[in-house]
Amino acid sequence: QVQLVESGGGLVQAGGSLRLSCAASGSIASISTMAWYRQTPGKQRELVAQITSGGSTVYADSVKGRFTISRDNAKNTGYLQMVSLKPEDTAVYYCNAAVYSRRWNNYWGQGTQVTVSS
Repeated sequence: QVQLVESGGGLVQAGGSLRLSCAASGSIASISTMAWYRQTPGKQRELVAQITSGGSTVYADSVKGRFTISRDNAKNTGYLQMVSLKPEDTAVYYCNAAVYSRRWNNYWGQGTQVTVSS
C-alpha cells in the first residue's frame, strides 16, 4: 500500500508564507510526476504545480512567481513553498503522485487546508 500524507497547511495573513509537504510511504519502487492541486467548495480541483522526476516544473498562471514546487527523491517527499499568499489562495491543497509499486498507479493525499485572511 502507498500513502501520501500532506502537512504544513494552516491559517496565514495575506502576504504571508507557508510550506506544504507531501510524504509518500509504502512499497515504492519509483515516483514519476508529483503535483499539487487545490479545490474550493463548488469548484473543480485545479492543478497548482507539478514536477517530474527530472525536476521539470509546470505552474498555474495564478501562482507563477509566488509558489515553488520541489522534491527530495531520496525521501520520497514533495514540497510546495508558497509566498505572498493571497485570500484567493484559500483552498484545500492535495498532493498527487504517480507511483510505481508492482505497477503504476496514481495516488492522492487526504488534503490540507490553507486559509489566507485579508
